Amino acid sequence: MQRLVLDIAERSAWTGAQAALGVAAVGVADIPVWWAAPIALVLASAKSWVAGRLVGRAGTASTLPATKDPATPPMGA
Repeated sequence: MQRLVLDIAERSAWTGAQAALGVAAVGVADIPVWWAAPIALVLASAKSWVAGRLVGRAGTASTLPATKDPATPPMGA
């Protein structure tokens, strides 16, 4: 259960951060607000790529360590 809560918290935090950065970029660049969604999607893709290679468990987009990631199979499985 704790792994699930950590996963939900991680996903929520990253989604919020990407949305906030998208809105901030739109404000700084003085472009129409509808650009916030594509900017947030690019940030999400970049985070997934980096996390899958450098931070989290290989093959996932998680930034949680493997011991906390719900996608990690239990020991002995």
